[in-house]
Amino acid sequence: MKKINLLVLLLSITSLCFAQDYFPENDGLKETNTNYTVFTNATIHISPTNVVKDATLMIKDGRVQTVAKNFKPAKNSVFYDLKGMHIYPSFIDAYANFGVEKPKRAEGNGRSPQYEATREGFYWNDHIRPEQNAIDHFKYNNKDAEALREAGFGVVSSHLMDGIARGTGVLIALNDSKGDADRILEDESGQYFSFDKSVTSRQSYPSSLMGAMALLRQMYHDADWYAKGNIDTKDRSLEALNANKNKIAFFEAGSKDNNLRADKIGDAFGQNYVIVGGGNEYEAIESIKKTNAQYIIPINFPDAYDVSNPYLAGYISLDDMRSWNQDPMNPKMLADNGVTFALTTHELKKPSEFKDKLQKAFAYGFDKTKALEALTTIPAQLLGQSDNMGTLESGKLANFLITSGDIFDEDTVIYENWVLGTKNIITSKDQKDIRGEYTMNAGGKNYDVSFTGDASKPKSSVKIGETEYPSKLEYSENWVTLSFTDDTTKEVYRSTGIIPRDGSNFSGKLLLPDGSESSFLATRKGDSKASEEKDKKETPEKPEVMPLTYPNVGYGFTQKPKQQNVLFKNATVWTSEDAGVLKNTDVLVKNGKIAKIGSNLSAGGATTIDATGKHLTAGVIDEHSHIAALSINESGHNSSAEVSIEDVVDPEDINIYRNLAGGVTSIQILHGSANPIGGRSAIIKLKWGEDADGLIYDNSPKFIKFALGENVKQSNWQSFSRFPQSRMGVEQLFINYFNRAKEYDAKKKSGQPQRYDEEMEVIAEILNGERFISCHSYVQSEINMLMKVAEQFDFNINTFTHILEGYKVADKMKEHGVGGSTFSDWWAYKYEVNDAIPYNAAIMASEGVTVAINSDDGEMSRRLNQEAGKIVKYGGVSEEEAWKMVTINPAKLLHLDDRVGSIKEGKDADLVLWNDHPLSVYAKAEKTMIEGVTYFDLETDMMKRKAIASEKNKLTKMMLDEKNGGGKTRAPKKKESRDLECETIN
Repeated sequence: MKKINLLVLLLSITSLCFAQDYFPENDGLKETNTNYTVFTNATIHISPTNVVKDATLMIKDGRVQTVAKNFKPAKNSVFYDLKGMHIYPSFIDAYANFGVEKPKRAEGNGRSPQYEATREGFYWNDHIRPEQNAIDHFKYNNKDAEALREAGFGVVSSHLMDGIARGTGVLIALNDSKGDADRILEDESGQYFSFDKSVTSRQSYPSSLMGAMALLRQMYHDADWYAKGNIDTKDRSLEALNANKNKIAFFEAGSKDNNLRADKIGDAFGQNYVIVGGGNEYEAIESIKKTNAQYIIPINFPDAYDVSNPYLAGYISLDDMRSWNQDPMNPKMLADNGVTFALTTHELKKPSEFKDKLQKAFAYGFDKTKALEALTTIPAQLLGQSDNMGTLESGKLANFLITSGDIFDEDTVIYENWVLGTKNIITSKDQKDIRGEYTMNAGGKNYDVSFTGDASKPKSSVKIGETEYPSKLEYSENWVTLSFTDDTTKEVYRSTGIIPRDGSNFSGKLLLPDGSESSFLATRKGDSKASEEKDKKETPEKPEVMPLTYPNVGYGFTQKPKQQNVLFKNATVWTSEDAGVLKNTDVLVKNGKIAKIGSNLSAGGATTIDATGKHLTAGVIDEHSHIAALSINESGHNSSAEVSIEDVVDPEDINIYRNLAGGVTSIQILHGSANPIGGRSAIIKLKWGEDADGLIYDNSPKFIKFALGENVKQSNWQSFSRFPQSRMGVEQLFINYFNRAKEYDAKKKSGQPQRYDEEMEVIAEILNGERFISCHSYVQSEINMLMKVAEQFDFNINTFTHILEGYKVADKMKEHGVGGSTFSDWWAYKYEVNDAIPYNAAIMASEGVTVAINSDDGEMSRRLNQEAGKIVKYGGVSEEEAWKMVTINPAKLLHLDDRVGSIKEGKDADLVLWNDHPLSVYAKAEKTMIEGVTYFDLETDMMKRKAIASEKNKLTKMMLDEKNGGGKTRAPKKKESRDLECETIN
């Protein structure tokens, strides 16, 4: 029996050894090369931190055999003496689309939205495509591979950059001489995600960033439900997603804020994304560090603007100018803060830009050892390939660079890039460095010739005296081809010569403009002036970097403001409480709260502010705003309850600062009115300088936007075609969704297994009294309709916002228990507001309805004090009651009146000091405070304006210097800002 087993084993081994011998080979001999290749006398960088001098590298069969000093190579070895040269592991790019065909954009002009998926047997949304495999779309591209090798790369991970869930990648060695069977190192090198829709589908959902986030969450819920066998129909997308579950997940976020958004989704579903950033992580470095994520970072630092035309230069924003100045410090900031990251060529126009961009990062202090890690060991680790590549340890792939010196020195030449043990010549090792100053005698004239720049691809300059002749240089294999043009005569001279072994003078043939041949002699005078200047500067001049601000845009703080204890003395205090307006009164702010209100209060160490002749009020609250968000409408479905504005809060929106200047301290950012059931709200405090999470109220009340009228039935969007298309259809949609949510909630409460549905979860919260509706409304018939629908399902509408016909149904609103948030005097801007009157607010208030004045407009929001003043005129409302409409009343509508909206002991110190009567058009907010922190100060604002002008002048000069120094520039471009509103389609 043992003999039989031994025989079977021997036969198995034999079959493995000769399994493919029957394949015909018609393009060469069958003999296998068994030689070793040995590189001696080199400085070998086995890893970024392990360097061996005068060492030997031995490779065979595409793998490293050994790296050591003083060892005896095998007899059958081919030797390369690399004395004075360096060997490094080739670079790895973990994020690329090399060789993967570009997806074709779906046909159609988008005039008729597509609501349903186009594919059967796949996920319900076309933009979820985890079943895609990059290898199915892969075709090796020699030209692109050569460009990457010249930049130092030996391996790339590539994928199809299309969709929100993009499927798997493919890991490729950049070896032209191998077939795909050898150079494809991993068929599925990870799974890939983004916030961007697929271009191959016109399916309208999601139409916004918040929609993409909601879709990703639902996708993970559905994948879990499918994995448990709860879905009868076959879904190839969910099957692929579950099959890829344990693969490394890469997420292209593309900006510091989107990095944090992606990380939140990953945390919620136990997915540790490797996040592909945007290059501005330094602006939120503390938050980036707290993610504990690993990153892939592009270095597509922007070029300077051409600011030579002062009129065009005026279009450039300060934050865009800062981006040019500050972005190159991103790698250093990440490294200094212990963030693990790899570098990528992603977002560069071509790989040849990579070296210059990296040099810029070094000028900003990026550590070269960290850079080598970011190009070798870290990408290998991110790809799960540390055992196979990233260093030159025994057994790993023979992917390495042979260079003239330190790989990151500006003058270092990459001679060869070996991939899978195959040599790829980048620059001949025998080619001489011709950079220097020469006198060239040609055609009876002496020309001053200078060769500068990269040693492998030098640039030429040809002069006689101060007159420069346009020239072109080609240099390869020690052959110099130089042509130059006499600008006066437009005559062209062409010369060709070879560099001698000593690399000094050189000579050759000269083709004169008349077609005759002559000879030339170029005599070397010394090093180029550029090299001499570089030698003089032992330490390169460090760029001046503008200081970061919070946020890092105009009017940001150089340091985040801190909470202070403050005593306001002798103010006219508008309490927005029963106490009314108190004259000559003190208010003490302590630990972010209103501690005391009274006369002759003791400061007790607090900063004292003389408020004599001034007015102190609670901060203005805007119940209906659309500032400080990156998107407002998710219009792809008729219900978007699953999306949340909290996902897309924009802490850098300048309107936050402008609102503070208008005394506004809190706002509700509402979803738009593209659909009957919109998305969830974000209620924020305008804490300028904090990140998005820092703006959102702690324990924030839950709100959702509903909408009625022309918008939701798509009267204002031509060519849309989804249900509903009429007001009666809107009613039926509400009833349908509430019935479905009721069934969903009942099943959930019964304990039966159930697919988690984010949309139904939110609507069920409404039925359970856990979420409040703020409804966009105009005409009385629809207002009545929605109250009746709510009563049918045993809950109340919280707020009708806009409600310009509220005066017609104020008694019914009071009976239902709903508040009204309206405009002061907007009307006639569309058909359904033709019956609006400026007495609307006063009439609703007279019926006992809680009334607020809102903005729904980025401009009006910072003048809500004046809008409240109009209510005194239209309806005879008292000044105090009018003021309550922008303070305590919106606080009540938002269920925040126990915390903000009035000046009362124990409430948050959200206060505004006005220089005049707060309802006056002449009133200015001198100080706006939130929780005892002064976020706006009128005097500081004037200083900031001067500082911004000074900084722009300084950056303009720096950009002019960049241009004059030969640096790349780009045309000025005005940064277009969009004022989002209810009807904005993202």
